Amino acid sequence: MNSFEKISHDLAKKLYWVAGTAIVAMMLLTCADVVLRYFRRPIPGTYELVCFLGAAAVAFAMAYTSVEKGHVSVRFVVDLFPHKIQGLIDSITSSFGLFLFALIAWQSVLYANELHLSGEVSLTLELPFYPFVYGVGFSAAVVCLILLSDLYKNLMKMFAK
Repeated sequence: MNSFEKISHDLAKKLYWVAGTAIVAMMLLTCADVVLRYFRRPIPGTYELVCFLGAAAVAFAMAYTSVEKGHVSVRFVVDLFPHKIQGLIDSITSSFGLFLFALIAWQSVLYANELHLSGEVSLTLELPFYPFVYGVGFSAAVVCLILLSDLYKNLMKMFAK
């Protein structure tokens, strides 16, 4: 399971770099648009691009946030329980998270397929929506891999002697 965990964490780090790149691109694009507006030459579609890049940044940061346990949690109550009960609670939490993100990944792929078949595009730049929705689905699938690894570790903690 250690190599599985390493692969999923490496993939999460790569997605995290993509998210960071999207944030930098958002900043540069917004700054350039503000400066060019001063000269009455705004960048067409800036709003659309910033929205797409924001979606990519949030989606691709999800996996690394799961690796780092950067989400909000209330551990001070769970830490009061015995080790095996902590493992049980963490296993249940990982299972629910795994179910939720598997559902998100699956529905994102279905929705992206619909968008691809319908040919829906953004208004100004006419960029297709579906690649970004596939990105959300892919990122949710990577979160599933991380939660599966966490579930395994939690079950081992629960059944350890």
